[in-house]
Amino acid sequence: MTPHAQPLAGRVAVVTGASGGIGEATARRLAADGARLAVLGRRKDELDRVAAEIGGLAVVADVTAGPEHLAAVADQVRSALGAPDLVVANAGLMLAAPFATADRGEWTAMLDTNVTGLIDTARAFVSDLLATPGRADLVLVGSVAASSYFPTYAVYSATKAAVAALSRGLRLELGPRGVRVRTIEPGLTSSDLGSGMLDPDGRAGLAQFRENLDSIPAGDIADAIAWASALPARVNVAELVVLPTAQG
Repeated sequence: MTPHAQPLAGRVAVVTGASGGIGEATARRLAADGARLAVLGRRKDELDRVAAEIGGLAVVADVTAGPEHLAAVADQVRSALGAPDLVVANAGLMLAAPFATADRGEWTAMLDTNVTGLIDTARAFVSDLLATPGRADLVLVGSVAASSYFPTYAVYSATKAAVAALSRGLRLELGPRGVRVRTIEPGLTSSDLGSGMLDPDGRAGLAQFRENLDSIPAGDIADAIAWASALPARVNVAELVVLPTAQG
């Protein structure tokens, strides 16, 4: 692709969890490819920074705040940019701890964000996607943890397995109506994901894992999302695993 190619020109994209990590990298890549962007997240200062740098719309949003909140967010995006036809549901939490001693609040937070929040995000924008058949994409950001299990990550893995199952079900329902539904499953990626976990051994283990395995930058995940979204409408890369070569 040449530096001047804009395969997503004319499209309106929404990215959740866009104040850092994979979400920010994805917003930057989609904007560079010509899409008009709405960046959603909870950290206003960081959202404003990203939006200013890419010429996008910053909308403070919490995917765990319920369907009414997200419906209002969707209205705000439509009013400013028009109906979105590319939605990247990226907001997520990764909180690891031994199952027998984990803080149950961390489990609830992951379920609320990774499962219910993702479902509510998709629901808030599905009418827009259905209104633009032939160039509509719903991208659900999962994880290789959905099928590659790691000690102390059982509940996180369960939430990402739910993402994979949701994606497969929605493809059957929305694919025949012109909406491409896909799951992106990143492997070990450099980001702040996991930095908020309460278990100190979990935080240390994750940092060491990232260092030892030479994790890939978030921009590599963004490149994969942009590439799949720019393919001809007749093609859907339904499940895409992106991980460091050494992760195997």
